[in-house]
Amino acid sequence: MSQSTENPTDCEIRSVIRFLNAKCVKAAEIHWQISEVYEENIMSEGMVRKWVTDFKDGRTHVRDGERRWRLSVITEDLLQKVD
Repeated sequence: MSQSTENPTDCEIRSVIRFLNAKCVKAAEIHWQISEVYEENIMSEGMVRKWVTDFKDGRTHVRDGERRWRLSVITEDLLQKVD
């Protein structure tokens, strides 16, 4: 039986997904292996499928990039209050 690993980083999990995807392991199997080693609720199967798709589409990095689509919560009004 596998030994559980506590508190993996997101990029560690993504690295495992990238590695297993490169070995042509299917997303469902990748999810099962990740759940077995890291914890049952570490990442949904849908999210594993998303990462597998990203890697198949040419993504090579496992770290979060800049998130341009996130709106800032800082407004001019808030800046004036802080000043």
